[in-house]
Amino acid sequence: MGTHPGLAEGTPPRPSQLWPHRAERTEFDGPHGPIAALRTTAPAEATALLVPGYTGSKEDFAPLLDQLADAGFQAIAVDLPGQYESPGAAEEAAYTPAKLGEVVAELVAGLGPRPVVLLGHSFGGLVARGAVLAGARIAGLTLMDSGPGQLPEGGRRTALALGEPLLRQDGLAAAYAVREEVSARFPAWALVPEEVKAFLRKRFVSSSAPGLLGMADVLRTEPDRVDELAKSLRDNNIPGLVVAGENDDAWSIPSQRDMAERLDVPFALVPGAAHSPNTENPDGLLAVLLPAWRSWTS
Repeated sequence: MGTHPGLAEGTPPRPSQLWPHRAERTEFDGPHGPIAALRTTAPAEATALLVPGYTGSKEDFAPLLDQLADAGFQAIAVDLPGQYESPGAAEEAAYTPAKLGEVVAELVAGLGPRPVVLLGHSFGGLVARGAVLAGARIAGLTLMDSGPGQLPEGGRRTALALGEPLLRQDGLAAAYAVREEVSARFPAWALVPEEVKAFLRKRFVSSSAPGLLGMADVLRTEPDRVDELAKSLRDNNIPGLVVAGENDDAWSIPSQRDMAERLDVPFALVPGAAHSPNTENPDGLLAVLLPAWRSWTS
Protein backbone atom coordinates (compact mmCIF):
# COMPACT_ATOMS: atom_id res chain seq x y z
CA MET A 1 0.00 0.00 0.00
CA GLY A 2 3.04 2.25 0.22
CA THR A 3 4.25 4.46 3.04
CA HIS A 4 1.55 6.11 5.06
CA PRO A 5 1.88 9.92 4.99
CA GLY A 6 3.66 11.22 8.04
CA LEU A 7 5.80 8.11 8.55
CA ALA A 8 9.39 7.59 7.52
CA GLU A 9 10.09 5.60 4.36
CA GLY A 10 9.97 1.88 5.11
CA THR A 11 7.90 2.29 8.28
CA PRO A 12 4.78 0.10 8.13
CA PRO A 13 1.56 2.11 8.43
CA ARG A 14 -0.21 2.04 11.79
CA PRO A 15 -3.95 1.39 11.75
CA SER A 16 -5.82 4.61 12.46
CA GLN A 17 -9.08 6.44 11.89
CA LEU A 18 -7.84 7.21 8.38
CA TRP A 19 -7.24 3.57 7.43
CA PRO A 20 -8.45 3.00 3.85
CA HIS A 21 -11.65 1.01 3.40
CA ARG A 22 -14.41 0.27 0.90
CA ALA A 23 -17.31 1.37 3.09
CA GLU A 24 -19.59 4.16 1.97
CA ARG A 25 -20.58 7.27 3.91
CA THR A 26 -24.32 7.19 4.62
CA GLU A 27 -26.92 8.56 7.03
CA PHE A 28 -29.80 7.19 9.10
CA ASP A 29 -32.72 9.09 10.57
CA GLY A 30 -32.10 10.26 14.11
CA PRO A 31 -33.99 12.25 16.76
CA HIS A 32 -31.89 15.39 16.27
CA GLY A 33 -31.04 15.03 12.59
CA PRO A 34 -29.19 12.47 10.50
CA ILE A 35 -26.96 9.87 12.13
CA ALA A 36 -23.73 9.73 10.13
CA ALA A 37 -22.38 6.26 9.40
CA LEU A 38 -19.92 4.19 7.42
CA ARG A 39 -21.54 1.12 5.84
CA THR A 40 -20.05 -1.72 3.85
CA THR A 41 -21.98 -2.78 0.78
CA ALA A 42 -20.87 -6.36 0.03
CA PRO A 43 -23.54 -9.09 0.26
CA ALA A 44 -23.92 -10.19 3.87
CA GLU A 45 -25.91 -12.56 6.04
CA ALA A 46 -25.66 -10.49 9.23
CA THR A 47 -24.95 -6.93 10.36
CA ALA A 48 -22.35 -5.68 12.84
CA LEU A 49 -23.39 -2.34 14.37
CA LEU A 50 -20.39 -0.56 15.89
CA VAL A 51 -20.82 2.20 18.51
CA PRO A 52 -17.84 4.42 19.41
CA GLY A 53 -16.70 5.80 22.73
CA TYR A 54 -16.37 9.25 24.26
CA THR A 55 -14.87 11.81 21.80
CA GLY A 56 -14.96 8.99 19.21
CA SER A 57 -16.63 8.52 15.85
CA LYS A 58 -17.43 5.98 13.16
CA GLU A 59 -13.87 6.31 11.83
CA ASP A 60 -12.53 4.57 14.93
CA PHE A 61 -13.62 1.31 13.30
CA ALA A 62 -12.03 1.98 9.90
CA PRO A 63 -9.40 -0.80 10.30
CA LEU A 64 -12.18 -3.38 10.87
CA LEU A 65 -14.64 -2.53 8.09
CA ASP A 66 -13.23 -4.39 5.09
CA GLN A 67 -12.31 -7.47 7.08
CA LEU A 68 -15.80 -7.65 8.56
CA ALA A 69 -17.27 -7.35 5.06
CA ASP A 70 -14.96 -10.07 3.78
CA ALA A 71 -16.09 -12.28 6.67
CA GLY A 72 -19.74 -11.96 5.64
CA PHE A 73 -20.91 -9.12 7.89
CA GLN A 74 -22.36 -5.82 6.80
CA ALA A 75 -20.41 -3.42 9.01
CA ILE A 76 -22.16 -0.22 10.09
CA ALA A 77 -20.15 2.20 12.24
CA VAL A 78 -21.96 5.29 13.51
CA ASP A 79 -21.41 8.66 15.08
CA LEU A 80 -23.75 8.87 18.06
CA PRO A 81 -25.87 12.03 18.26
CA GLY A 82 -23.53 14.87 19.18
CA GLN A 83 -20.42 13.11 17.87
CA TYR A 84 -18.52 14.51 14.88
CA GLU A 85 -20.95 14.49 11.94
CA SER A 86 -24.18 13.59 13.77
CA PRO A 87 -26.06 16.61 15.16
CA GLY A 88 -27.20 16.30 18.75
CA ALA A 89 -29.50 17.85 21.31
CA ALA A 90 -28.71 21.14 23.02
CA GLU A 91 -29.35 19.66 26.48
CA GLU A 92 -26.58 17.80 28.29
CA ALA A 93 -29.18 15.50 29.83
CA ALA A 94 -29.89 14.00 26.37
CA TYR A 95 -26.55 12.16 26.36
CA THR A 96 -27.17 9.48 28.95
CA PRO A 97 -26.73 5.79 28.04
CA ALA A 98 -30.48 5.33 28.51
CA LYS A 99 -31.43 8.06 26.03
CA LEU A 100 -28.70 7.24 23.52
CA GLY A 101 -29.51 3.56 23.98
CA GLU A 102 -33.05 4.28 22.78
CA VAL A 103 -31.55 5.87 19.65
CA VAL A 104 -29.44 2.77 18.99
CA ALA A 105 -32.39 0.46 19.63
CA GLU A 106 -34.44 2.38 17.05
CA LEU A 107 -31.55 2.16 14.62
CA VAL A 108 -31.38 -1.61 15.10
CA ALA A 109 -35.11 -1.87 14.46
CA GLY A 110 -34.71 -0.12 11.11
CA LEU A 111 -31.88 -2.29 9.79
CA GLY A 112 -34.08 -5.01 8.36
CA PRO A 113 -34.41 -8.75 8.84
CA ARG A 114 -30.73 -9.73 9.05
CA PRO A 115 -29.44 -10.60 12.53
CA VAL A 116 -27.59 -7.70 14.17
CA VAL A 117 -24.63 -8.05 16.50
CA LEU A 118 -24.01 -4.91 18.55
CA LEU A 119 -20.57 -3.76 19.72
CA GLY A 120 -20.04 -0.81 22.05
CA HIS A 121 -16.59 0.59 22.76
CA SER A 122 -15.87 2.30 26.10
CA PHE A 123 -18.67 4.88 26.63
CA GLY A 124 -20.31 3.20 23.65
CA GLY A 125 -20.49 0.03 25.74
CA LEU A 126 -22.67 1.85 28.26
CA VAL A 127 -24.85 3.01 25.35
CA ALA A 128 -25.03 -0.53 23.92
CA ARG A 129 -26.15 -1.71 27.36
CA GLY A 130 -28.79 1.01 27.29
CA ALA A 131 -29.95 -0.22 23.89
CA VAL A 132 -30.45 -3.77 25.19
CA LEU A 133 -32.33 -2.44 28.21
CA ALA A 134 -34.46 -0.39 25.79
CA GLY A 135 -35.46 -3.58 24.00
CA ALA A 136 -33.06 -3.72 21.05
CA ARG A 137 -33.60 -6.98 19.18
CA ILE A 138 -30.05 -8.14 18.60
CA ALA A 139 -28.35 -11.44 17.96
CA GLY A 140 -25.50 -10.73 20.37
CA LEU A 141 -23.84 -8.03 22.47
CA THR A 142 -20.12 -7.23 22.70
CA LEU A 143 -18.81 -4.81 25.32
CA MET A 144 -15.28 -3.70 24.42
CA ASP A 145 -13.03 -1.91 26.91
CA SER A 146 -16.13 -0.82 28.80
CA GLY A 147 -17.12 -1.27 32.41
CA PRO A 148 -19.94 -1.87 34.86
CA GLY A 149 -20.54 1.83 35.54
CA GLN A 150 -18.63 5.06 36.04
CA LEU A 151 -14.93 5.30 35.33
CA PRO A 152 -12.78 4.45 38.34
CA GLU A 153 -10.39 6.99 39.82
CA GLY A 154 -7.39 7.50 37.57
CA GLY A 155 -5.93 9.58 34.82
CA ARG A 156 -8.90 9.43 32.47
CA ARG A 157 -11.40 10.48 35.13
CA THR A 158 -9.11 13.26 36.32
CA ALA A 159 -8.81 14.54 32.75
CA LEU A 160 -12.62 14.73 32.50
CA ALA A 161 -12.83 16.82 35.66
CA LEU A 162 -10.05 19.16 34.55
CA GLY A 163 -11.45 19.56 31.05
CA GLU A 164 -15.01 20.42 32.03
CA PRO A 165 -14.49 24.05 33.19
CA LEU A 166 -12.22 24.77 30.23
CA LEU A 167 -14.81 23.43 27.78
CA ARG A 168 -17.58 25.44 29.44
CA GLN A 169 -15.65 28.69 29.64
CA ASP A 170 -13.44 28.69 26.55
CA GLY A 171 -15.06 26.28 24.10
CA LEU A 172 -14.09 23.29 22.02
CA ALA A 173 -10.95 24.62 20.34
CA ALA A 174 -9.38 25.77 23.60
CA ALA A 175 -10.22 22.49 25.31
CA TYR A 176 -8.63 20.50 22.51
CA ALA A 177 -5.50 22.65 22.54
CA VAL A 178 -4.92 21.61 26.15
CA ARG A 179 -5.54 17.95 25.22
CA GLU A 180 -2.85 18.25 22.56
CA GLU A 181 -0.42 19.81 25.04
CA VAL A 182 -0.92 16.89 27.41
CA SER A 183 -0.65 14.33 24.60
CA ALA A 184 2.64 15.84 23.45
CA ARG A 185 4.22 14.76 26.75
CA PHE A 186 3.92 11.11 25.74
CA PRO A 187 6.38 9.58 23.24
CA ALA A 188 3.62 7.71 21.41
CA TRP A 189 2.09 11.01 20.26
CA ALA A 190 5.17 11.70 18.16
CA LEU A 191 4.44 8.52 16.16
CA VAL A 192 0.96 9.69 15.17
CA PRO A 193 0.98 10.96 11.56
CA GLU A 194 0.19 14.64 11.16
CA GLU A 195 -2.95 14.00 9.10
CA VAL A 196 -4.30 11.74 11.86
CA LYS A 197 -3.63 14.48 14.42
CA ALA A 198 -5.45 16.92 12.16
CA PHE A 199 -8.42 14.56 11.92
CA LEU A 200 -8.59 14.09 15.69
CA ARG A 201 -8.66 17.85 16.17
CA LYS A 202 -11.30 18.37 13.48
CA ARG A 203 -13.48 15.65 14.99
CA PHE A 204 -13.30 17.10 18.49
CA VAL A 205 -14.09 20.67 17.53
CA SER A 206 -16.90 19.50 15.20
CA SER A 207 -18.62 17.62 18.02
CA SER A 208 -21.33 18.99 20.29
CA ALA A 209 -20.11 20.75 23.43
CA PRO A 210 -23.28 19.76 25.34
CA GLY A 211 -22.71 16.22 24.09
CA LEU A 212 -19.13 16.08 25.34
CA LEU A 213 -20.17 17.57 28.68
CA GLY A 214 -23.13 15.25 29.06
CA MET A 215 -21.14 12.13 28.19
CA ALA A 216 -18.33 13.20 30.52
CA ASP A 217 -20.82 13.57 33.35
CA VAL A 218 -22.08 10.04 32.67
CA LEU A 219 -18.54 8.68 32.81
CA ARG A 220 -18.28 10.09 36.35
CA THR A 221 -21.76 9.12 37.59
CA GLU A 222 -23.17 6.08 35.71
CA PRO A 223 -24.39 3.42 38.15
CA ASP A 224 -23.60 -0.27 37.94
CA ARG A 225 -26.42 -1.84 35.90
CA VAL A 226 -24.75 -5.18 35.20
CA ASP A 227 -27.32 -7.28 37.06
CA GLU A 228 -30.11 -5.55 35.15
CA LEU A 229 -28.33 -6.24 31.87
CA ALA A 230 -27.69 -9.87 32.83
CA LYS A 231 -31.40 -10.41 33.40
CA SER A 232 -32.26 -8.82 30.04
CA LEU A 233 -29.73 -11.01 28.22
CA ARG A 234 -31.12 -14.14 29.91
CA ASP A 235 -34.75 -13.23 29.36
CA ASN A 236 -34.20 -12.49 25.68
CA ASN A 237 -31.72 -15.31 25.01
CA ILE A 238 -29.04 -12.85 23.84
CA PRO A 239 -25.44 -14.12 23.93
CA GLY A 240 -22.67 -11.78 24.95
CA LEU A 241 -18.94 -11.20 25.08
CA VAL A 242 -16.68 -8.86 27.05
CA VAL A 243 -13.37 -8.07 25.36
CA ALA A 244 -10.55 -5.74 26.37
CA GLY A 245 -7.06 -4.78 25.35
CA GLU A 246 -4.63 -6.49 27.70
CA ASN A 247 -3.25 -3.11 28.80
CA ASP A 248 -6.53 -1.18 29.09
CA ASP A 249 -6.06 1.89 31.29
CA ALA A 250 -9.71 2.93 31.65
CA TRP A 251 -11.72 0.26 33.49
CA SER A 252 -9.42 -2.29 35.07
CA ILE A 253 -9.04 -5.75 33.58
CA PRO A 254 -10.28 -7.40 36.82
CA SER A 255 -13.41 -5.23 36.81
CA GLN A 256 -14.16 -6.16 33.20
CA ARG A 257 -13.54 -9.83 33.90
CA ASP A 258 -15.88 -9.61 36.89
CA MET A 259 -18.50 -7.94 34.69
CA ALA A 260 -18.28 -10.83 32.23
CA GLU A 261 -18.74 -13.33 35.07
CA ARG A 262 -21.80 -11.48 36.35
CA LEU A 263 -23.22 -11.41 32.82
CA ASP A 264 -22.37 -15.11 32.43
CA VAL A 265 -20.59 -14.43 29.13
CA PRO A 266 -17.03 -15.15 27.92
CA PHE A 267 -14.19 -12.72 28.59
CA ALA A 268 -11.25 -12.27 26.21
CA LEU A 269 -8.09 -10.17 26.11
CA VAL A 270 -6.58 -8.74 22.93
CA PRO A 271 -2.77 -8.87 23.05
CA GLY A 272 -0.74 -5.84 22.09
CA ALA A 273 -3.64 -3.46 22.74
CA ALA A 274 -4.74 -1.05 25.44
CA HIS A 275 -8.03 0.88 25.39
CA SER A 276 -8.62 0.76 21.61
CA PRO A 277 -7.94 -2.67 20.10
CA ASN A 278 -9.83 -1.54 16.98
CA THR A 279 -6.84 0.62 16.03
CA GLU A 280 -4.09 -0.89 18.20
CA ASN A 281 -4.47 -4.51 17.10
CA PRO A 282 -7.44 -4.90 14.75
CA ASP A 283 -6.34 -8.35 13.57
CA GLY A 284 -6.10 -9.60 17.15
CA LEU A 285 -9.51 -8.13 17.93
CA LEU A 286 -11.15 -9.77 14.91
CA ALA A 287 -9.64 -13.10 15.91
CA VAL A 288 -11.73 -12.81 19.07
CA LEU A 289 -14.88 -11.30 17.56
CA LEU A 290 -15.47 -13.30 14.41
CA PRO A 291 -15.77 -16.82 15.90
CA ALA A 292 -18.23 -15.55 18.51
CA TRP A 293 -20.26 -13.50 16.04
CA ARG A 294 -20.43 -16.38 13.54
CA SER A 295 -21.74 -18.69 16.26
CA TRP A 296 -24.41 -16.13 17.20
CA THR A 297 -25.63 -15.56 13.64
CA SER A 298 -25.23 -18.95 11.96
